[in-house]
Formats: sequence, C-alpha cells, structure tokens
Amino acid sequence: MKRFIEAADREQSTLFPECLDDWIDENNPVRVVDAFVGELDLADVGFTSVNPKDTGRPSYHPSVLLKLYVYGYLNRVQSSRRLEREAGRNVEVMWLTGRLVPDHKTIADFRRDNGSAIQKVCAKFVCLCRSLGLLAKASVAIDGSKFKAVNNRDRNFTSGKLKRRMAQIDESVARYLHQLDSNDRQDPSLATEMKETRLTEKIARLKEEMKRLENIESLMAKSPDGQVSFTDPDARSMATSGRGSGTVGYNVQAAVDTKNHLIVAHEVTNVGNDRAQLANMGKKAKEVLEVDELEVVADRGYYSSEEILACENAKITVTLPKPMTSGSKAKGRFVKADFRYVAADDVYVCPANEQLKYYYTNEERGLTLRRYWTNACKTCEIKNRCTTGVQRRITRWEHECVLEEVQRRLDENPQAMRTRRETVEHPFGTIKERMGYNHLLMKTLPKVATEVALHVLGYNLTRVMNIIGITALVAAIQA
Repeated sequence: MKRFIEAADREQSTLFPECLDDWIDENNPVRVVDAFVGELDLADVGFTSVNPKDTGRPSYHPSVLLKLYVYGYLNRVQSSRRLEREAGRNVEVMWLTGRLVPDHKTIADFRRDNGSAIQKVCAKFVCLCRSLGLLAKASVAIDGSKFKAVNNRDRNFTSGKLKRRMAQIDESVARYLHQLDSNDRQDPSLATEMKETRLTEKIARLKEEMKRLENIESLMAKSPDGQVSFTDPDARSMATSGRGSGTVGYNVQAAVDTKNHLIVAHEVTNVGNDRAQLANMGKKAKEVLEVDELEVVADRGYYSSEEILACENAKITVTLPKPMTSGSKAKGRFVKADFRYVAADDVYVCPANEQLKYYYTNEERGLTLRRYWTNACKTCEIKNRCTTGVQRRITRWEHECVLEEVQRRLDENPQAMRTRRETVEHPFGTIKERMGYNHLLMKTLPKVATEVALHVLGYNLTRVMNIIGITALVAAIQA
C-alpha cells in the first residue's frame, strides 16, 4: 500500500541532546564566526565596554553582539529585530551566543556605537586572508557601484528637479485659473459652484507646495553640492547604468583581488562618479597587501590624468581605457590617436605624413599643456577628414607619456577589461542580492560605512570558506 512519509507526533516525548554543541557539526559556518571573533583583541580594535563596570546593570560582552552581527550578515539577517528573534529560536545562534537573547535596542545600539571598530574587524579578516596566502598576487580590479539609501527619490531634491517641479506648478496654476475664468462665464448653478470650490482648493494647495519648494531652494543654496535629502541627509542622487534612470544612495568603491575575488579594500562615498577614486583605492589596496608595487585594472569611468599620474608616482601600474569624448570619430574625422608622436624630435606626424611642430605651452585647469600644429593644412588633400578649422592643432600634457603607457598596456592585454568585469562585478552582485531590494538599512555616511563593512566581511567569509573549507579556516584562525 502506497503512503506518504509520516510526521512525528508533536505530543510524543523525545530525548533531545543535552549538550547544545551536539547540534552544531564541524562543518557548520557558525564555528568560523565563533573562532574568528574569539581570536580578536576587541579592546585593541576599539570596541567599548570590553571591561565590565563596577556599578550598574551588567552588560553584554561586545564579542556576543559582534558574533550576532557577523552571523546575521553572513546569513542575510541584517535587521536588529530579526536578529533578536533569531537569538531566541535559531539553534545556531543559541550555540553562538550561549543562549543569550539581547533585545533589539541593545543590538542596534552596538552597531551604531562601534562603527569604526566593526570596520577594523573587516580589515582584520583581510589581513588573515593575506597571511593564508590567498592574496599572493599583487593585482586588483577596482570598481564602484551605487547602493540605494533609506531615502525615497521624492525626498531628494536637486536644482534641476526643483526647477522642473516649480515649472509644473506654474503651468498647473495657470491652467486652473483659465478654467476658473471659463467657469465664471457659465450660468450660475450648483455644478459651477462645486467646480469653482474644487479649483480654488487645488490652487491653494499648489501655492503651499510652491512655498515649500522655495524653502527647499534656500536650503539647497547652503548645500556644497546643491542637493538636499530629507530622510538621509548624506544620501545623494546618482546616475546609474540605465539610461534616464538614477538612484538616491551611496557610491561604494571596492578593490578586488584578481586571483580569489576577495575584497581587499573598500570605501563608501556619496560622490556620484568614480573619476577621483582611482589613486585613493589603489593606495588602500597596496597598503593592505603590503607590497611595493601593485597592478590595477579599472573601467573608463576612472580615467583622469591627475589620478593616473598619482598612481604612477605611488608605483601603482594601472590599465584602463580612455573615454571617447570627441565626436570627430563619429563624423568620420581623424582623432588624436591617429597622430603619431615622435619623442626624439618633439613633433606629431599626421595621417598625411606632415609634422606638427611645438609652438607654445600654457596652463588650463591646473594642467601644463603643450600646443602643436602645422601650416600645411591649407593645401592638404585630406583636410576635410581631419578638421573644419584653418589648422588641426594637437594638445599634449606634460606627462602624456604616462597616459601613453596606460594605452600601450591595454593594447598588449586586450583581455584586461574582461578580467576586470569577471573579478569586481561578481562581489557587488552577490552583496546586493544578499541585501535585498532595499539595499541599505542605516542612515548617514558613517553608519552606512559600518553596514557595508559587515556586508564585505560576510562576503569575504563566504569566499574563503568556499576556497579552503570551514574546518581548515577554523584551524588557521586558531593556529
């Protein structure tokens, strides 16, 4: 006779293991969390209340709350209320905390008050990865990704958004006033009276909204970047890869090891572009890896002459493509790359084999620029493919040789951009999938930096457990 698997009787007496440790096998990730936090010198890292006070109610040791948070971010449980529930019903958390159940307020206050220390814990695990030989190759990929803040787009204002909204209100008020004029020309009736009342109320509401926007405009004038966010004051409106789309959030920078895809260094910023982040992230990665030289690969969003020069001076070899800002190529004309520079003669050779000589040097936006041109353009047969002006002039930065080396490295290694994509985009995708739809839970830049550090730690823990195994990692931590 066929039948289903039968469930146990809920009222049947059972003999559970008396020892909580019997429920946690040797390959359970929670043992890694316990071993890692247990080996940390929490006072040295910067946690408060490591030593109990002589008076007052006893507090929880920081290690208990840190274990709870590391476990939570490792298992997609970031909310302090959800962590409180897990501490009372999850056997793994009971084992980890010794059956302690802190309330959600205590859990939340710990994360708020120990932000810098938590970020140092994340860095400590990266140092452990280095000691295990998982970061042997001095090569990283750098990228940034936008993370949604706890701030609705309607609660963020930029100058462009404010002007558009004011123009819409003016247009609506004008339309309602025109409707009122038309209504006044109609014969008096109950319908016309109701319509007049409704339109008057709409105009009053729009005028109140205009006053609110004017107050916001005065606040924006005091903001350094001309933006105002009311829910999270540090969140900023940022463009994303989707055309015409954007998000209000933070720009998280990451330097990822090209060998094992571990996040070596990261930083949270509310600047919407990556242009000024290359040297900073390269130096952070170099410091963590403790190497004299470092190879960095990034995308064209990081291309900046000053940043590339700063990397060169810091012995950081960068590879990244140059953005095509000129429209000449799309119009079928020659671009600067079609002109060959001859260093020995300090001249450029154009596609018509004419030499563009150096004439003078000037300074623009802090850059020293050298100017080259030739007088042969007037009689050139292919001038229409080169320029619409009288002469085709070439500008050369005083450190242009550094940029040419970057282009040479990219030409010799065309797979570099694919390596970058496969290395650094995977961690961002994994972390965002763990975060869920809303991404961040905390507000203001310092607290968001703490939350991102916990996510990075959870990602790195998962990667290392998958690479060397849980038992081996526990043994390495306790060695």
